[in-house]
Amino acid sequence: MRWALEGIVVQHLTVARVAEGLGVAWNTANDAVLAEGKRVLIDDPGRFDGVAVIRVDEHVWRHTRRGDKYVTVIIDLTPIRDGTGPARLLDMVEGRSRQVFKTWLAAREQSWRERVEVVAMDGFTGFKTPAAEEFPDAVAVMDPIHVVRLAGDALDECRRRVQQATHGHRGRKNDPLYSARRTLHTGADLLTPKQAQRLADLFAADEHVEVEASWRIYHRMIAAYREPDRSHGRALMKQLIDSLSHSVPTALVELITLGRTLTKRAADVLAYFDRPGTSNGPTEAINGRLKHLRGAAQHSASATSSTTSPDHYSNRRLQTTTTPSIVKSPQRRPVDDSPA
Repeated sequence: MRWALEGIVVQHLTVARVAEGLGVAWNTANDAVLAEGKRVLIDDPGRFDGVAVIRVDEHVWRHTRRGDKYVTVIIDLTPIRDGTGPARLLDMVEGRSRQVFKTWLAAREQSWRERVEVVAMDGFTGFKTPAAEEFPDAVAVMDPIHVVRLAGDALDECRRRVQQATHGHRGRKNDPLYSARRTLHTGADLLTPKQAQRLADLFAADEHVEVEASWRIYHRMIAAYREPDRSHGRALMKQLIDSLSHSVPTALVELITLGRTLTKRAADVLAYFDRPGTSNGPTEAINGRLKHLRGAAQHSASATSSTTSPDHYSNRRLQTTTTPSIVKSPQRRPVDDSPA
């Protein structure tokens, strides 16, 4: 059954296709694949060996009203840091909260927790608190993608606020701020002459000065992360955080909020520059694979049935929709309207 398991996980086959290839019923194939997955993956005694860098993230598993929408995903980034291979999925736990992550960490052996050196995460405080409690000696790293997203959100919120204050309505097709919404997020080195002129015209208006200030902060942050010299990039980021922690005009409410968040998590933000191999790229790749598995399953399936719930293993199934065989439709015969 190893090939069937690899077919579903690696080659993106559905259980229906595997069942068709084996010439068995869907339930028979599904039970066999789940049993093999449990034996090879979940029950592997070396599953958590050699883990020194982990990444915790949230993933939307359900799009239904029933059940928890999110799952907590724990990924081993040690091979990325050491350059020995790709990241690997350690576990996926139903729910997204402080207690969910703390319970998972508490279930690991003390010796394992002591070997973890780095915990990468987003800005969700529900991950930060348990990590600090269970890994007191590990370094917390806030992922660059989420840090930049905070600055991008501040820019968008400022643009919308100024749009409303200036025009008295939400952005419309011909409004300058609305027309430039994507251009504002484009890197300066990627701007076309038309886009560069659009920004120049936008910032020439006095009523857009707050948007320009937010735009500059956003691109200063990106420049810090793109700096090839990590020590210089760290210095640029520290200057940015310091500048947002004081002397920000009261009108720039979005930047004030951003400054508070970055100041509170400054150590985690700056730690990225000292810890290579902790970016969110490998995590997003695994999340993409999870999306495929979810897409192959019916939305009513439990997240735990496809991950790590041995207690409910015998009662849970990863349901998939049946894929019909690809065959040529029979030619429709013409209707004979002649009288009998």
